[in-house]
Amino acid sequence: MKKEKHPLHGYGYGSSCLDNVQIIPLKEVDSTNSYLRRLQPEEIKKEFVVAVAESQTAGRGQRGNSWESEPGKNLTFSILMRPAFVEVREQFILSQAIALSVKETLYDYVRSPHPRIKWPNDIYWNKKKLGGVLIETDLVGKQLDSCIIGIGLNLNQEHFASDAPNPVSVWQITGHTLEPLAVMRNILMRFLRYYEMIRKGNSHDVHELVDRYHKALFRRVGYHHFRSNGEEFLARIRRVEPDGHLVLEDEGGVLRTYGFKEVEYVL
Repeated sequence: MKKEKHPLHGYGYGSSCLDNVQIIPLKEVDSTNSYLRRLQPEEIKKEFVVAVAESQTAGRGQRGNSWESEPGKNLTFSILMRPAFVEVREQFILSQAIALSVKETLYDYVRSPHPRIKWPNDIYWNKKKLGGVLIETDLVGKQLDSCIIGIGLNLNQEHFASDAPNPVSVWQITGHTLEPLAVMRNILMRFLRYYEMIRKGNSHDVHELVDRYHKALFRRVGYHHFRSNGEEFLARIRRVEPDGHLVLEDEGGVLRTYGFKEVEYVL
């Protein structure tokens, strides 16, 4: 029997690692994260399940924000996996891996200035948002049972009509139209490589991944304006902790540590 061609084969370089990825193409869905959460066990055929939609009617971002995406113009997809080898206290490494995968893929298309990762995992070009990541996890004890990573990227949209803050698309930056499935394939290829690095647990490789993430951070150098609990202050990024907390140093040399949604950049 002839082996069925994988939906993402033919979009560039080697693709053997994609054989363990199940692709579910969707015309329209409420959100790809929600779709994967509703899957029954018998519907899951491979280690990674990817739902990719031309249109989302209820796409979500961090902080509960909605995500504007013109149907057929952009890339909205989610990945379901079961990374039981990752301890709960170390799960931010998955966020770093996917953020890097998206950022490095977009660098293939947007070079000057190149995209950055706005902590924890938004993708920015200058002061504008190219894309975002939403991660939802289920836990069993001290381990992850399942993880769904949702990615939304502005690729070919020419105009944004909603009041979503500071969106920008690759088309608006470069004037070039991209093939969404080709972009998704390249993101997946990078992410699966990082995922295997995490699974193998080689300390040198994991340190390299984390170091790349830190070097890719938006406003990594110098003092910038932040806001927390209504207070605006100047600070610089010192580091991101393994559990995802952001450590800032203010002008007085005081270290301030924040979790998700506890601090925001003033743009």
